[in-house]
This record gives sequence, C-alpha cells and structure tokens, in this order.
Amino acid sequence: MRTVIRIIDAASEYTGKIVRWACVVLILVLTYDTVARYVFNAPPMWAYETSYMIGGAIAVLGWSYVHRHHGHIRVDVFYSHLSRRGKAILDVICSLILLFPLLGVLLYTSTSWALFSWKMHEKFTETSWLPPAGPLKTVIALGLLLFALQCVAQFVRDLYFVLRSKML
Repeated sequence: MRTVIRIIDAASEYTGKIVRWACVVLILVLTYDTVARYVFNAPPMWAYETSYMIGGAIAVLGWSYVHRHHGHIRVDVFYSHLSRRGKAILDVICSLILLFPLLGVLLYTSTSWALFSWKMHEKFTETSWLPPAGPLKTVIALGLLLFALQCVAQFVRDLYFVLRSKML
C-alpha cells in the first residue's frame, strides 16, 4: 500500500513540475499576444484560445499537487480547533460523504465529454483558428483522475491515522 501511495504522490509532484512550466508558457503566450496587439496592431488569432487552453490545463492539473501539499482553501472555523486525530476523522467522513461521490460524477462526466469530443471531432469556435477540443477535454479528465488518486491516497493516510494513531 505504501508503494502505491508513493507512486501517486510522485505523480502529483511530477504534475506540479509540469504545471510550473505551463505557467511560464502561458505568460509567454500572453506577453506575445499583448505586444502583437498593442505595439504592432496585429493580434494573433491563436493566442486567446491557446491561453485559455493552457490556463485550463494549469488549473486542473494543479489540483493533485495542491491537494498533496494541503493547499486547498477550507473554511476552518471548527477544523482548526480539532486535534490531528479529529481532523483525520472529519476528513475521512467528508471524503466518503462529499468528495468521492462528487469526484465520481466529475470523472464520469469529463471522460464522457472527452470521448464525445474526439468522436465528433469537436472544435473550439471562439475564433477562426478552430483548434480541436479533444486534447483539452482529455487533459481535464486526466487532471480529475490524478486529483481523485491523490484524494484516495490522502484518504488512506487519514484512515490509517484514525485506526492506528500513526502516520502512514
């Protein structure tokens, strides 16, 4: 079990490194678009759609990394006052009742959308560039899968701590 959790953690760390470089690429695309638009009065037709595709990929691929490092925002009016064991119990209960059902729906939906997009050769139509939608929708499904795996790894850690009072 520890090996599987380490592999999931490593995948989240690796994805975090990819997302860091994607942020640099997004900045370069937006800088190029801004300079081309306002200095040369020649905006590229591909910059808008490219920037939101990269931004969407950054967001969804970053979820597993952020979850791995406990960086998601939470309303902690009560949570911050709990002991480590109390937090783990609450996390286990909330994961079972809220997180995993929601992730199941999101994974099913995003996978269906990605498959449909590839099957229908769907294209984004915001500009005349018309890039394919399948790659971004596949990245969204992959990002949700990585996030779900990281959530399972954290759930196992929390459950182990609740049952054994030791960190996994």
